[in-house]
Amino acid sequence: MSEQNILNVSEDASLGKVEIAPVVIEVIAGIATTEIKGVYSTRGNFATDVAERFGLKSHGKGIKVELTETGVAIDVFVVLDYGVTIPVVAQKVQENIRMALKTMTALDIQEINVHVVGVQMEKEELQDEQD
Repeated sequence: MSEQNILNVSEDASLGKVEIAPVVIEVIAGIATTEIKGVYSTRGNFATDVAERFGLKSHGKGIKVELTETGVAIDVFVVLDYGVTIPVVAQKVQENIRMALKTMTALDIQEINVHVVGVQMEKEELQDEQD
């Protein structure tokens, strides 16, 4: 998704440098998002949807990472389950992404924006209504 430069995270250059590609941040954020109860899925673009139909799993779909001068900004596009409290689930997504990235990469994230792009109705309820 991101076509930006690699993020340099090494503080001590005596052993070499450590760099993290934005796609790694996307994957970590994607997995952290799907761990939250109430998140049905993340919304990718057309290419990721086609790739998933052929069996390729894309953990970074629905995640956009921007490396700016002030820090790392993440946009998350999610579909939530019907009946959940949207602000509560969105806050849990933000907290889980921040914690996962802090633990795994030691990065401080400037902002995590959650975009709710849909609500998934339960299939069983829809079938009951049709009967």
